[in-house]
Amino acid sequence: MGKHHMKNMTLRNIAAAVHGVLHTENIARGVDADTTLAQGVVLDSRQAGPGCVFIATKGERVDGHSFIRQVWAAGAIGVICEKAPDNLEGNPEGSPSGNPKGSPLGAYILVEDSFQALKDVAEFYRQQLSLKVVGITGSVGKTSAKEFIAHVLARKYRTLKTEGNHNNEVGLPLTVLQIREDCEVAVLEMGISDFGEMHRLSKIARPDICVITNIGQCHLENLGTRDGILRAKSEIFDFMDDDGYVCLNGDDNKLATVQEIKGKKPLFFGMEERNDVFAADYRHVGLEGSRVMIHVQTAEPVSFEVFIPLPGEHMVYNALAAAAVGTLLNVTPAQIQEGIQAVEPVGGRSHIIRTGSFTIVDDCYNANPVSMKAAVDLLTQITQTRAVAVLGDMFELGERERELHRATGEYAAAKGIDVIICVGALSESMADGARAAAHAGSSVYYFENKEKLILQLPGLLRRGDTILVKASHGMHFEELVQIIERE
Repeated sequence: MGKHHMKNMTLRNIAAAVHGVLHTENIARGVDADTTLAQGVVLDSRQAGPGCVFIATKGERVDGHSFIRQVWAAGAIGVICEKAPDNLEGNPEGSPSGNPKGSPLGAYILVEDSFQALKDVAEFYRQQLSLKVVGITGSVGKTSAKEFIAHVLARKYRTLKTEGNHNNEVGLPLTVLQIREDCEVAVLEMGISDFGEMHRLSKIARPDICVITNIGQCHLENLGTRDGILRAKSEIFDFMDDDGYVCLNGDDNKLATVQEIKGKKPLFFGMEERNDVFAADYRHVGLEGSRVMIHVQTAEPVSFEVFIPLPGEHMVYNALAAAAVGTLLNVTPAQIQEGIQAVEPVGGRSHIIRTGSFTIVDDCYNANPVSMKAAVDLLTQITQTRAVAVLGDMFELGERERELHRATGEYAAAKGIDVIICVGALSESMADGARAAAHAGSSVYYFENKEKLILQLPGLLRRGDTILVKASHGMHFEELVQIIERE
């Protein structure tokens, strides 16, 4: 079997997995519904090629059903669709099976819901594979934790990881469908915003090891409280392998309460010594990162020093999570160390830019109270000059949003940030909190929108400043980063 073929993924098996009806009356020459194996499953018709199966979905802008002919022409062995290709627009009436001469033909599987079929086919395929799956969730830091864990495991195993943050009910199944038989470990990021979602993701991923980075304040609008978030994230265990392992951040007061999962005690990681995997002698090396001693307190305790190439204490947790997972999968301490040291910054997250005049910490990717505090901590740790924080609205926080913005402002001021600039409707509360906690010599400014700040910005900055720029992605603070870079 070629390495591109997908194990047991024949059209007959796929049709059964997606509870669809297989139509082979116009099956392409050389394709057999019972023996031909798919070489890929795609949602985007532009990615269709020989041997693939295309799932036609109705998107917000385009309907995949209108590309079925092109996909067959590109060599697809079959299509999963919600309406029969005979009824596709542009078929002249009265031609046999509604198909004009010379136009490409192929097999298709009729389903009620193509997005459900994507999940079902990924779940079936996952069960054909004998590899280890690591599932990662948590309120903050999933993507960075995934990078650290994948780098560590790649020292010993052929490893596939989620690209970008394709962690939802479309991205996760597509990632699973990229796995091939020679892959030994898949590291999958799993993100949710509501109850029931993680249950469905767990059913697809069937993780052997589950990692939860923390239980923060984000997604409170649907999940209510941190207890609600813990309950929703814990659905990741629903389809975990019975012999699976769980790695949790033991410094998180909600996760620390988890006593056992499927009869086994979790492996806890964190900065505090009571954890199974903990860090000691934390020393930050400015913008370059930090050094720690990692202690693994398992049956045979080991300790090793490691350089973490991304700055900030929150990155130490990602390194510890990677050490915990690596230990469970028999990666040696030397390989764990090499893997952590090989991590590179992920674009858009705490990205450090040095210009002739300023050092900018560009963190415009997303924001919630936990990641906001981590970014403020990072700013205080790395700066030898005046610290400036340009902070904007955090979305999706539910009814306590004002109070959470206020607390974030208080935190930034209490940490001694010299200049705090708050931008946006919600951030008025942040500015109030910052003013209430500000010490002599620090200044707080408030602008109701980005445009008003842009007019005043040059006068607020001084040469040599270290400037943090952070807000929810919808505030589009990348524009501010570009302006400061040009200053």
